[in-house]
Amino acid sequence: MTVFSAGSGGQLPLSALSRRALLRGSLAGVGLLALSACRSAADSSPAADAAGAAASPRRGGVLTVGVGVDFTPALLFAQSANSLLQRLVFNTLTRYDEQLRPQPELAKSWEVAADGLSVTLKLREDVVFHSGRKFTADDVVFAIKNLQNPVRSAQLRSTAATVTDFRKNGDFELTLVLAHQVSNLFDLFEFMIIADSASVEDAVAGTKLIGTGPFTLTDRKPGASLSFARNEKYWNPGRPYLDGVEIKVIPQAETLLSSVKTGQVHLSYAVRGKDVATLKDDKRFRITQYDTGAGAYYIGANVSVPELQDKRVRQAIAWAIDRDRLVQQALGGYASVSSVPWPKSSPAYREQDAKHYQHDPEKAKALLKEAGVTSLSLPLAHQSDAGSTAVAQILQYDLKQVGIEVQLQPVDSPTMQKQLISQTMPALWTLSHSFAQAHPATLAVSAYPFNEAKNTSKFSSPAYTAAVQKAWTRSDADSPEAKALYQQVTDILLEEQFIVDLAIAGLVEVAGAQVHGATLNKYSYLNLDDAYLAG
Repeated sequence: MTVFSAGSGGQLPLSALSRRALLRGSLAGVGLLALSACRSAADSSPAADAAGAAASPRRGGVLTVGVGVDFTPALLFAQSANSLLQRLVFNTLTRYDEQLRPQPELAKSWEVAADGLSVTLKLREDVVFHSGRKFTADDVVFAIKNLQNPVRSAQLRSTAATVTDFRKNGDFELTLVLAHQVSNLFDLFEFMIIADSASVEDAVAGTKLIGTGPFTLTDRKPGASLSFARNEKYWNPGRPYLDGVEIKVIPQAETLLSSVKTGQVHLSYAVRGKDVATLKDDKRFRITQYDTGAGAYYIGANVSVPELQDKRVRQAIAWAIDRDRLVQQALGGYASVSSVPWPKSSPAYREQDAKHYQHDPEKAKALLKEAGVTSLSLPLAHQSDAGSTAVAQILQYDLKQVGIEVQLQPVDSPTMQKQLISQTMPALWTLSHSFAQAHPATLAVSAYPFNEAKNTSKFSSPAYTAAVQKAWTRSDADSPEAKALYQQVTDILLEEQFIVDLAIAGLVEVAGAQVHGATLNKYSYLNLDDAYLAG
């Protein structure tokens, strides 16, 4: 079992940490959660930053957030196209800082057994749900069992399922017993929202959301908006500063951009890259690029389709794409080209792997010829929003240059998510995936496109399963042996190309200069504990 210690600058084996150090480290971050965690400003407006540094938190006001995709209640416990609201209503047990070190949230401290087969959590005792019911260890038990339920479609279900027993040591302490060591337990704690057991079915039906978070849901207009008010009984003293939050669903890219420019929307993570580029020199806005690598653009290949069963055809697709043009023209430069899913912050990242596939149409044609393919016509599904359509059109053009005709199939986001989960994608599709931003094993056991046991491409191989399982069921996540296993996974991905990675991109935050203190966690949950409006 591996834990992440505050102040170490990286991941340390449990054996390297004393219990006292663990507890001290876990308690130290309470007051620093929202402003410091997981934010990495790769690009921002200096003027706005200076104004932000000078401003003091102010109480009051309603923050408006523009999103391109509506909230899908049925996917509340899965990561979907709109996961911003999870942290508004709910809390998690722990929260990573920028170095993947867990910090306290509802769990105020923790201790992992020396053999890595159990973890004991001490919980906050001053937390109540929006209903007024007190939060206790029973709610952690429920949260884990809830994710173990396949109906929830939770990507980290396999990690939740390693918890085989719960030993309560009172209302605010419990020990989780594991079936085997896992290297991504704190990925689960960051991902798993704590919901009220009494109203969970109402939550997935979209009629009621009851959590312990900083805001309560007051109104929902499907396809249009969600309204939230400050939770006056929130456990974080003096927080939140905001009176409320309004999430506006604005699927049209031009309308969203206009709403940002006119101040109707204070904050958005859904502005297209090429539109962001038009705002970056405007002092009214602050642009922040999250370089956590929470998103990666890719082409998925359904290997059950006869034309795609030969890996040389899939490799030809990888060589055919001009990733640089894709990044510059469709993403406004807010991404980096890559042939692998790992962001630079991942222990699995190697620059030579990221550069493995480059734009080489002649090599693509040679591979198709070698595979005996003289003509190829395939459907390519994509989300129907403007940004995704622009990506799909570039892919369509590049593939045509090597003799692959693709028919674009635009699909709305909820439908595409269902196809991804149910393995009903057509021959090709393009989307962005997540889960490479945390522990490398999480991607390969949790993300629908990569899951070694059941993935959207319907790809399987004993070698892939063996490498993934070995990387997941060990305790030394940063050891040379672990990194060697990550490399085995990477080598298989590069060779098999059932997922053709194209570019790594974190979310890009576009905020009015008056917005301060908004952050995202590793799974793009919006944390507004310390957010305020000023100026």
